[in-house]
Amino acid sequence: MFDREYPVDVSLVIPLYNEAESLVELHDRIRQTMLQASYRYEIIFVDDGSTDDSWSVIERLRAEHSEVRALRFARNYGKSPGLQCGFARARGRVVCTLDADLQDQPEELPAMCRMITEEGYDLVSGWKKKRYDPVLSKNLPSKLFNATARRVSGIRNLHDFNCGLKAYRHEVVKSIELYNDMHRYIPYLAKNAGFSRITERAVLHTKRKYGVSKFGWDRYFHGYLDLLTLWFTSRFGRKPMHFFGLWGSLVFLVGFVALIVVLVTKFVALTRGIAAPLVTDRVYFYIALTAMVIGTQLFCAGFLGELLSRQNSHRNDYNIREELG
Repeated sequence: MFDREYPVDVSLVIPLYNEAESLVELHDRIRQTMLQASYRYEIIFVDDGSTDDSWSVIERLRAEHSEVRALRFARNYGKSPGLQCGFARARGRVVCTLDADLQDQPEELPAMCRMITEEGYDLVSGWKKKRYDPVLSKNLPSKLFNATARRVSGIRNLHDFNCGLKAYRHEVVKSIELYNDMHRYIPYLAKNAGFSRITERAVLHTKRKYGVSKFGWDRYFHGYLDLLTLWFTSRFGRKPMHFFGLWGSLVFLVGFVALIVVLVTKFVALTRGIAAPLVTDRVYFYIALTAMVIGTQLFCAGFLGELLSRQNSHRNDYNIREELG
């Protein structure tokens, strides 16, 4: 059950962009669901620079309902900045997210909240087991994306990393930072922050009722790059020399050994009076030199990374779950 340590039981963070038609219905369904569950709650709308009447609708909702809070970006920044700003303002014991297009069902939230408060999970992610999206443009790419994310993150029990319907323990959203398009990998970020009790719940997914999707094909390419970035920073963000220094040393060593082989071959040929081409005429000589140069550059990159890392004021900030004494 909820305690009274927090101002509200549940904070709902809803990023949106040009969703004016759905906001009133979404609010009414959330309100009915929260009241039936007897939750103290707040709704934080994050208008991501909408060009339609979304903000006007939000202003009317705010005037009529005290639980509504909102912020408006000066321009379109993206979903991750919207969630980050919403998380910073969330006051609930449990923080929930859902999209504003009515494809996510607010009625699913009480069960997900109970999994946090009663079963002890840190994060509960929705799983759109049956999706009502185009097969070629969304369903198949999503399956490939999720399979890759499971492999890289090591979170094997999630089928849908990018589902907008999620519930979090308060401490989780205060311990992660979202930027670029990292909202796709919030479970991975939570795991890296030390929150390992992550699970999923199958949720109902419906067809979009109003408007059109705001995401294009470029999200898959950007998502792939963000996943690589997250993997690298989670493993080597505090120790870049362990990556660049290792590979730089190996590449330099291979090039150096190859160069020695080329020079020794030439020397043996000369001592035996055997005609041999000039060292500079052999392609292996240039391959060896290139490998040595690349190895040196990688090593220097690791060294510079260590210098930059040491200048980071948050270098020794660690997520402490409990402390006694």
